[in-house]
Amino acid sequence: MSSEHIHCLIIGSGPAGYTAAIYAARAGMKPVLYTGAQPGGQLTTTTEVENFPGYPEGITGPEMMQDLEKQARRFGTEIRYGLATKVDFSNPLAKKVWVDDAHEISADAVIISTGASAKWLGLPGEDIYNGRGVSACAVCDGFFYRNQEVVVVGGGDTAAEEASYLAKLCKKVYLVVRRDELRASQIMQARVKSIPNLEILWNTETEELLGDESGLTGARLKNTVTGEITELPVTGFFVAIGHKPNTDIFRDFIDMDTTGYIRTVPGSSRTNVPGVFACGDAQDNVYRQAITAAGTGCMAALDAERWLAEIEMPAAVVEG
Repeated sequence: MSSEHIHCLIIGSGPAGYTAAIYAARAGMKPVLYTGAQPGGQLTTTTEVENFPGYPEGITGPEMMQDLEKQARRFGTEIRYGLATKVDFSNPLAKKVWVDDAHEISADAVIISTGASAKWLGLPGEDIYNGRGVSACAVCDGFFYRNQEVVVVGGGDTAAEEASYLAKLCKKVYLVVRRDELRASQIMQARVKSIPNLEILWNTETEELLGDESGLTGARLKNTVTGEITELPVTGFFVAIGHKPNTDIFRDFIDMDTTGYIRTVPGSSRTNVPGVFACGDAQDNVYRQAITAAGTGCMAALDAERWLAEIEMPAAVVEG
């Protein structure tokens, strides 16, 4: 097994990782970034991005990630393809990370930007129409479905919030709930039930997504009580059953909430392990936007720079 020492290691790409790399490289920290299993993160599966500042005409997700990658490389970030498979943060001054179970890295500072993955239903047609009618983010993609009819699947607060947001843009929103009640908070339940162009379909599951070469054209639903099959002619299908942060390998060392999101010190990117910082969707279960991920990536690099300066200062004083 090969090994090396790195001053600043960034685990994961996407807006958070690449922004952290840009700031870390400009600060002379010589960052090494491992892209993870999905180089560029979730945005590489998004066709159009119109809400990221600086792109007045919009841009595709893959193109935006390529721009960020080029900018990180321009300032000296070393970008490598590989997946972090194990860590050992028991010694804060000798943090260890293994890549692809074959390469051992010790690092002075570690920035975690591993993101989160949307939970999907596993429906026939879900992959085919992903980005062409199927989405897991109403705030990201709702604009493209103005004055159209759409479906939102889920019964929790996320689904209620996404349905409420879409109801402001769309002609009709169907909220598909597999039980006879919502799991959402009472205030969110009251909100969705009061929206005139939002219809809740109780005891209902999606059996299949329908479409053609142009994209999604409908959804086949089944009432689990009566067995009745219904085909809704919708052009948007939003899966709102939650996200799973990609943080499992850090669980033995890093404090997390019950769903696996990394806890950071309020107002910073610092974790409970000195010298380990978290940014992006790995620690954000509220906003989950490219622009907020980029902002926390900046925070992580600045926090890491300050922390490295603090631990290196005593040596500098002694040398002086």
